[in-house]
Amino acid sequence: MGARAMNAMDGFVKILADKKTDKVLGAHILGAEAGNLIHEIGAVMEFGGSAEDIARTCHAHPTLAEIVKEAALAVDKRPLHI
Repeated sequence: MGARAMNAMDGFVKILADKKTDKVLGAHILGAEAGNLIHEIGAVMEFGGSAEDIARTCHAHPTLAEIVKEAALAVDKRPLHI
């Protein structure tokens, strides 16, 4: 269910990535279901993945997980909905 449908629109996701390699270094997630969203970032970091890896991964719509994809796209200044 999307944040708007849950009436939980306060929060954000920010992905920190190396400027040269795009390797994910960490993330900030605040808001509804943050604990359920951080696992994707952790898995990508464990395998040395990039923000682009997250951006190219399918994220169901409408779900809160879509914001992780948006944050990954924002690393390269190309978010779809922000």
